[in-house]
Amino acid sequence: MRYAIVIEQAAGNYSAYVPDLPGCVATGNSPASVQEDIRKAILLHIAGMLEDGMTPPRAATTISYVDVAA
Repeated sequence: MRYAIVIEQAAGNYSAYVPDLPGCVATGNSPASVQEDIRKAILLHIAGMLEDGMTPPRAATTISYVDVAA
């Protein structure tokens, strides 16, 4: 499964979340570290859902960029 993630720069670190998995978040010191941490968080999140008898949602979020003159 391939989930879209959003990485945001915070005051002193980076945070990431998964739009298709509400509550699945991670933080890290760099974009690379937060990407690795969110990968682990996704695996744990899905394992917890399966343990609770839930079916993990299929990835449905799409990502696109829009250019605007600033």
